[in-house]
Amino acid sequence: MERNLKNVLVISFGFLLLFTAYSGLQSLQSSLNAEEGLGVASLSVLYAALTLSSMFLPPIIIKKLGCKWTIAVSMCCYVAYSLGNFYASWYTLIPTSMILGLGGAPLWSAKCTYLTIAGTLYAEKAGKSAKDIINQYFGIFFLVFQTSGVWGNLISSLILSQSSNQGEISEEDLECCGAYDCLTDTTNSTGSERPSDSLIYTLLGVYTASGVLAVLLVIIFLDQIKSDQAETEKEKTPFWSTFLATLRHLKDKRQCLLIPLTMYSGFEQAFLSGDFSKSFVTCALGIQYVGYMMICFAGINSLCSLLFGRISQFTGRKLLFALAAVLNTSCLITVLLWKPDPKQLAVFFVIPGLWGVSDAVWQTQTNALYGILFEKNKEAAFANYRLWESVGFVIAFAYSTKLQVYIKASIVLSVLVLSMLTYGAVEYLEAKSSPGTPAATKKEKGGPHSQETHM
Repeated sequence: MERNLKNVLVISFGFLLLFTAYSGLQSLQSSLNAEEGLGVASLSVLYAALTLSSMFLPPIIIKKLGCKWTIAVSMCCYVAYSLGNFYASWYTLIPTSMILGLGGAPLWSAKCTYLTIAGTLYAEKAGKSAKDIINQYFGIFFLVFQTSGVWGNLISSLILSQSSNQGEISEEDLECCGAYDCLTDTTNSTGSERPSDSLIYTLLGVYTASGVLAVLLVIIFLDQIKSDQAETEKEKTPFWSTFLATLRHLKDKRQCLLIPLTMYSGFEQAFLSGDFSKSFVTCALGIQYVGYMMICFAGINSLCSLLFGRISQFTGRKLLFALAAVLNTSCLITVLLWKPDPKQLAVFFVIPGLWGVSDAVWQTQTNALYGILFEKNKEAAFANYRLWESVGFVIAFAYSTKLQVYIKASIVLSVLVLSMLTYGAVEYLEAKSSPGTPAATKKEKGGPHSQETHM
């Protein structure tokens, strides 16, 4: 057990170090690289590459390199993205975004495969249930991993708060903040001024070092999984069979009805990290507050993910989805009507906090819904989940620099309404097909899939 636990902790802290850097960089892209929309364009390219990667690369790379070296090489793709930010241009950031996107899916697939095989091997030796051991391993992993958003954004805020560009923001400058922003790459407000190069290089240096430490931690301390066991795991489902199963799964009416809800997960996360952070927080308060805002979101999101995973068996998923829809709708209406004012500091944190509560429902309960509805085709179902959520990210980041915030908020709100209508149709079909077993009474929890979609 000690050796297996050591490997689980190595992977967990490796991902913690890696995503401490990535989560901080992602939150800052729309503000730090605002010129010509470079930051959000890089995120759009990143998720497009991730979509392609998730359909083709994981089984090929894992078969060639094995789990350990797939994780190490894929981590290097994330380090490349940090290096691309040192001299952010269309010729550096877009290619490194593609590299990160291509490495993202093999990284997560190799991690899942490694933990699953390690848990199975230990369960066989100890005479315990493989399912229980695997769930325990994933629980340890996410307990460590979910704090990465807090540390990454805390580092950015602490470093960028040293900027000498901070000062009072005039009423004239504030007119370009909020839902009816001025739709320019950069505004003249003090809050939107780019920090000094020395501070940016310091921040990027810390992030890069964190990524390099993650790679070294895996290379030096992670044991290679037994090749025969890995081969058995990899050969269970042939590559083309998985790909075609993903497409065939769309013949299921319920899967088609869940597409808007799945895409909405990408839309709402992109809006908060790309649009709210830039047009509200950075514009009215300054870029140094983005990290604190995202810490508020990430912290509440993690706590509520744990809470909703536990209480969903008592409340049912319908009530939780309704709660998330009401909270998200309230936040979007507030964004449309509220004019950001630095004196109303609490509002800048209440909105991300409530958004974190609703996002916890979208992540845990949508994943649980997929697992329950498509129990016999989980692999194809979750492949569709990753595909359509990534499509939502790509679309949202793609139009981010072309539209004013009030239009983007209206689009997100419209997708939310459509999502709830199609989700209601799914629940109706389920109730109609199994009237003796209401879907809401089934035990539902997010499981290990519930955080994978955050890369």
